[in-house]
Amino acid sequence: MSVGLMQRVCAGYRVPLFDTLAEKLPGGLSLYAGDPRPEEMIDQSQRVKKASYWHAENVHLFSGRFYLCIQRDVLTWLRQTDPQALIMEANMRYLHGKDAAAWMHRRGRPVIGWGLGTGSTGGVLLKQHLKLYDALITYSSSGKESYISAGFPEDRIFIACNAAAPRPTRPMPERLSDAFDGSPIVLYVGRLQPRKRLDLLMRACAAQPPELRPRLWIIGDGPIRGELEKTAESVYPQTEFFGALYGDELTAHFDRADLFCLPGTGGLALQQAMASALPLIAAEADGTQADLVRPGNGIQVTPGDEQELTEAITKMLSDPGKLRKMGEESFRIVREEINLEAMADVFARSVAYVQREGLRR
Repeated sequence: MSVGLMQRVCAGYRVPLFDTLAEKLPGGLSLYAGDPRPEEMIDQSQRVKKASYWHAENVHLFSGRFYLCIQRDVLTWLRQTDPQALIMEANMRYLHGKDAAAWMHRRGRPVIGWGLGTGSTGGVLLKQHLKLYDALITYSSSGKESYISAGFPEDRIFIACNAAAPRPTRPMPERLSDAFDGSPIVLYVGRLQPRKRLDLLMRACAAQPPELRPRLWIIGDGPIRGELEKTAESVYPQTEFFGALYGDELTAHFDRADLFCLPGTGGLALQQAMASALPLIAAEADGTQADLVRPGNGIQVTPGDEQELTEAITKMLSDPGKLRKMGEESFRIVREEINLEAMADVFARSVAYVQREGLRR
């Protein structure tokens, strides 16, 4: 069964997933994706090697909460590649999705939606939108529960925990077992945007007792980098900005850090940090964090709560020995449960399921 996969944009961090999935699908994978808006600064330097690629014609309409997207040549792509199953983002803002699903269903072929969950969306429009899909893939248990609450059949929902790092084949990075090598290093990796709340992280580090104040490493780029650098000068000069890093250079920084912190939205970098045996602090944002950040390997904090974030950092850095044990648990979870291969396996299983069970009509 040949499979088509529609994305608004093919971000570089998703390329390993798509290539891994292409290898697992006997009929191959055709990826359809276009360009982001310039201000999004999404890295697209990596290209798929195992999957075939079709560059989509993206039309971006409006912005913010009114944003909409149309991919104008989606039916041309479908006619040319003729997929037997289709995976597409389950996002009501992507107006071309309805046409793509209708094209597939007229030919008796299944459509799989891929999304975070319903979020705050509900009502008749959501129920109509979910009718486009014969199965759903979501990142988390909370995402699955939201789809069930919206009336989607539980047996047609698959959880593929968000991953960007493969199953570790190397040993854990070596760190001192019950001490820090100098000042502890708190690491953030991700895009530099207001919703990431890095201002909170700087203030939380500045509020630490003198003996616990860490070096704060910020890796990534984005529209507010200049603003954050100015904030760091006045709030927490121990902050270092590295820009966007990839591959072995990024892994080396993960391996040198002592604690990974994600104070705002997002979650993909958490799994990468776990592959380097890092304990975690993460805000309870879109629900994807809950399956990754557990009592044995980290702390979840309330979004926007500076005091709670400060206390979590203090608790973690006050006991280096316990911190290392939590890092070991992170490494175990990535090795045994949540990794790139496991995520691709869920996608492949969902395709096999809809092929076997047929359309949800």
